[in-house]
Amino acid sequence: MRAAMYYNNKDIRIEEIPTPEIGRGELLVRIEASGICGSDVMEWYRIKKAPLVLGHEIAGEVVQVEEGVNRYKKGDRVVASHHVPCNTCRFCLRGHHTVCDTLRRTNFDPGGFAEYVRLPAINVDRGVYLIPHGVSFEEASFAEPLACVWRAQETAGIGPGDTVVIIGSGIAGLLHIQLACALGATRVVATDISEDRLRAAKRFGADATIHAKEDIVSEVRRINDGWLADKVLVCTGAVSANLQALQLVERGGTVLFFAPTDPGVTVPVSINDLFFRNDVVLMTSYAGSPADHVTALELIRARRVRVSEMISHRLSLAETGKGFKLVAEARDSIKVIIEPQR
Repeated sequence: MRAAMYYNNKDIRIEEIPTPEIGRGELLVRIEASGICGSDVMEWYRIKKAPLVLGHEIAGEVVQVEEGVNRYKKGDRVVASHHVPCNTCRFCLRGHHTVCDTLRRTNFDPGGFAEYVRLPAINVDRGVYLIPHGVSFEEASFAEPLACVWRAQETAGIGPGDTVVIIGSGIAGLLHIQLACALGATRVVATDISEDRLRAAKRFGADATIHAKEDIVSEVRRINDGWLADKVLVCTGAVSANLQALQLVERGGTVLFFAPTDPGVTVPVSINDLFFRNDVVLMTSYAGSPADHVTALELIRARRVRVSEMISHRLSLAETGKGFKLVAEARDSIKVIIEPQR
């Protein structure tokens, strides 16, 4: 089968590799749509494992079912989690599925930028989800990123009455904007350095947008009747954005760091000003649990989050290198979908 082999962000080669053979309890899935995630182009993280086939935002059709699989059949349309928890460790039992050791060890074979993917038995057992009727493969491929966004907003407690500031209006920021609106946030304000992305933020529901070079603190106060934000979601790893978030949060508010920084980055925090005097909560959120994926698919099915409108590029497997360039440059794309069967 053909696969897009990653060597670095500028070197993606289409290579012939063996189609995976499946064993007991496993599925073979023909990939119909696979989204390029911002983490796929995070070169400092990926290159140490190269060469490899990336792609974890997948949707496809089951083409082979091995003995021991009872819930799925040939022809089923599915999405799948690349990382799945054990559901029995102390972390899972306390609701912290995404720090489970099993979740961090599990994965597909190979990745989603290939014609076929083998789903190991543990993934089949607790990380495969039927695509709802009326949802396309490309829409379903958003289940994984939206599951991450859902988990973050649920963790941060976003809901009616909140003023939410989203720093960074790339694909993650745009999903956060739509979901915050769907959850009833009173005001959703988006920032970015790109005018194109600010226009996209408006299109997907932001009540106001602010260019990152403006005095964002003053602008948020102007928009929000003199108050700062109840919830600040940081969807970029830029140090300046992380520092800015600490200035934008109101007393009693929450800052959630959704995007990783480069290795070794630290941010100074005033214990007295943020915590002791102002009762601010700082938190992060990583990945999503199986329950989060189920919720994400329902949000997509109900069109509460309009994912199809976020797709800017649909590319063939042979064009994966072009897709990586688009995502890495973060200028002329919103969501890039690879369609390996084209």
